[in-house]
Amino acid sequence: MRLHRVGGKGGGKGGADEDQTGCRRRHPLRRLDYPRRGRRGIRRWLPSWRQLLLLTGAGAVTLTALAAWLYATTEVPEDLNAFATQQNNVYYWADGTEMARIGETNRQEVPLDRVPEPVQWAVLSAENETFYSDPGISLSGIGRAVVSMATGGDTQGGSTITQQYVKNSYLNQRQAMSRKLREAVIAIKLDQRMSKRDILAGYLNTSWFGRGSYGIERAAAAYYGKDVSQLNPSEGAFLAALLKGAGQFDPAISEENRERAEDRWSWILDRMVKAGKLSAAERAGYTEFPEPRPQPKAAGLSGQVGYLVDMARAYVEGHSDITPAQFDLGGHQIFTTFEKPRVTALAAAVQEATKGIDPNAREADKLLKVGAASVAPDGRMVALYGGPDYLKQGYDNANASSVPMGSAFTPLVYAAGLGQGVQRQRGGGRSPVTPATVYNGDHGVNVMTPEGPYWGRDGKTAKTANDGGRSWGPVSLRSAIEQSVNGPMAQLAMDVGLDRVQQTATDLGLLPGSMGELVPAFGVGNSTPSAIRAADAYAAFGAKGSRTDPYSVLRITRNGEVLALRLPTAVQALSAAAAGEVDAALKGAVRGGSAQAAAEAGPDVAAKPGTTVDRTAGWFVGYNARVSTAVTVFRADLKDMKLLSLEGLGGAAPDTLDSELPARIWTSFMKAAG
Repeated sequence: MRLHRVGGKGGGKGGADEDQTGCRRRHPLRRLDYPRRGRRGIRRWLPSWRQLLLLTGAGAVTLTALAAWLYATTEVPEDLNAFATQQNNVYYWADGTEMARIGETNRQEVPLDRVPEPVQWAVLSAENETFYSDPGISLSGIGRAVVSMATGGDTQGGSTITQQYVKNSYLNQRQAMSRKLREAVIAIKLDQRMSKRDILAGYLNTSWFGRGSYGIERAAAAYYGKDVSQLNPSEGAFLAALLKGAGQFDPAISEENRERAEDRWSWILDRMVKAGKLSAAERAGYTEFPEPRPQPKAAGLSGQVGYLVDMARAYVEGHSDITPAQFDLGGHQIFTTFEKPRVTALAAAVQEATKGIDPNAREADKLLKVGAASVAPDGRMVALYGGPDYLKQGYDNANASSVPMGSAFTPLVYAAGLGQGVQRQRGGGRSPVTPATVYNGDHGVNVMTPEGPYWGRDGKTAKTANDGGRSWGPVSLRSAIEQSVNGPMAQLAMDVGLDRVQQTATDLGLLPGSMGELVPAFGVGNSTPSAIRAADAYAAFGAKGSRTDPYSVLRITRNGEVLALRLPTAVQALSAAAAGEVDAALKGAVRGGSAQAAAEAGPDVAAKPGTTVDRTAGWFVGYNARVSTAVTVFRADLKDMKLLSLEGLGGAAPDTLDSELPARIWTSFMKAAG
């Protein structure tokens, strides 16, 4: 039997300690023989090779366990971050050229098939030549990045394209060890889940290229004014150089940038040759640096563009299944009906015609508003004038529904009479009317109902009112339209039935909400349609009664995919015979009637001026075989839209018709672009 020794050698030297039972236990470090016994000086603190091997193994096990834990607990996020999915909505003119780009992020996704293969390989050669064979990460690159972060150096290098895509799309741009480790794990998992082509496409569509451009499609436009599909390998190599830091490689910024850009561009082309993705002969053809164009000015909303964009967006939201929230995510391409030459010509016509307007010199010139719209017979809105500048006045005068149409409404009354006849006796039958039917054209005669004179709420009888108080005597309905004699039209509306006239007006496209009160003034234009709707209604007269609701968007796509859009179809608003008679009267007004000023616009034009009894609005509406155009002028404070008199506008004599200014605008525009 062996007895334990009590006390003894080494008890007080730290080699072993006694526990509560009196037994000795070794210190953990003493089990490792550290510090090393029997060694003196620095050698006492230098570990042996066995100790180093043990520590290395323990570290490897710890790191492996940590990596396994990190892999198990890190998931690929279900959704891309909002920044990665945000794009512009791009609006285009009718000819396909870009009108405006709306959104905080200048990005537009394109499928990888749209990116030429040499351009893809320019990027791969510059950023990650082993992309198609690596597991999503580069261990050596991660090591360099970790060391760099630990020493406070640059953290940008060392990432594969998959890792960069993860950073762009799932994580933030903050440089930290934890973010770098998450990036690596997500990259490995993403590489197992997604195809390499999808990852490359995502990377190219989310990367920053400078000049406000995210994604290679917008970069191609910003630097070369091209679609990405049109880039050659040399241009692709320059764009690939920008991925290292656009602020350091855009030649437009500085001469130092130019030198860096040319060196890296040349290096990338050489790398493409080395990788077998560009032949030596092709490389020899790219000796001149592909000079990018000067940075273009961003297409904005100034001038008329803002009004057009608002109109197009409203149409998309009202005629598709795209919600406003979905639309705001961007990525849509909106192809509008607006024709830039006509929009420009309309704005120029307004500017020229209003040169004599001086708000500083005349009270009558203050708060003047002009609205105009031009619509094709098939409903396409080809031009609008919403105001002097969208950024200064967002309210769209062309779409205003607060200005009475005045006597420009009377052709619609004429159409209703020709189409439906009249009923002059209560309970009696309806009688047809023709262009030759004669009415009393005198000023100030009583407006009649089947029971007698119409009594207003003020206790007075309603009376007709002609421009200038002129009496015309007996006048045919056609002559009343040609000469703009309002009295017969007020009475005709009563004879047809105000409700029937209202129905004809809505059939011709005037919105129910713009209809005026059904009183005698209804027949002479107390309704307040927009210039857009007025132009569209008149278009039916020249189209044999066929009418299409006005629309501003031809089609819409998102990242190249066509989205459903409900476009209007033509309807027969009037009989061809009735439309033909109205058309003849409106052409007669141009040849020898109240619209003679429009004759300069061509031999086939038809038109009608419009005035109101209280002189608060002036109109001119007309058309040719190609377009129908309406112009309205009014004075109003946009805070309350209270209409003011136009008398004395531009220093005109008191008896000047309020339709004179819109007639000048209409004629100038139709001569130039109608």
